[in-house]
Amino acid sequence: MAGMTVRLMLVDDDPLVRAGLAMMLDGSDGIEVVGQVGDGADVPAAVDEHHPDIVLMDLRMPRIDGVRATARLRARPEAPEVVVLTTFDSDDNVLRALRAGASGFLVKDAPPAQIVDAIRRVAAGEPMLSPQVMRRLMDRAVITSGSVQQARTALDRLSPRERDVARAVGRGRSNAEIAAELYMSAATVKAHISRILTKLGLGNRTQVALLVHDADLDTDD
Repeated sequence: MAGMTVRLMLVDDDPLVRAGLAMMLDGSDGIEVVGQVGDGADVPAAVDEHHPDIVLMDLRMPRIDGVRATARLRARPEAPEVVVLTTFDSDDNVLRALRAGASGFLVKDAPPAQIVDAIRRVAAGEPMLSPQVMRRLMDRAVITSGSVQQARTALDRLSPRERDVARAVGRGRSNAEIAAELYMSAATVKAHISRILTKLGLGNRTQVALLVHDADLDTDD
């Protein structure tokens, strides 16, 4: 989305948090805050009204929390990307939100530049979670032998080249880095990722990375 304005919607039950984020982000180059709501229950109507590219979603809200709101939103056709907001990066709901289709998460007291960078990365279709963060999240998850086998069975549906790309996504590589690593063009990498998402019924590259980790594949360099 280079050269385009990212349309952003804020979802948080604290009006002061929404106001602070709106003031900070609406003044950032290439980002426009197009809407704000105070609960996950209000997200569908607001998305229909404002057509955001990205929704910045609080996890803890009184009626419908961020996990359920993310799952419902990402199940819609042509859904916007979701980045979840949390007070602590150890929040157990973070992993649930990522599995529900969120592209990543941000801690609410993150530096403004980090928040802006994350929004731009997601808008560009690039990873915003480092391999270290992903590994820390997965270390807290209980992975059974059954879930490992299910993940490996899913990955077996991919061609060998697609599996190479999926493993690189699991390492947190950007499209440019994957292209250099696997000796292909960035356009080819993008096409492979699109086919991977379609074959596996996934919504974004974060879910691909989670599946690779679920499969307990060696993604280290």
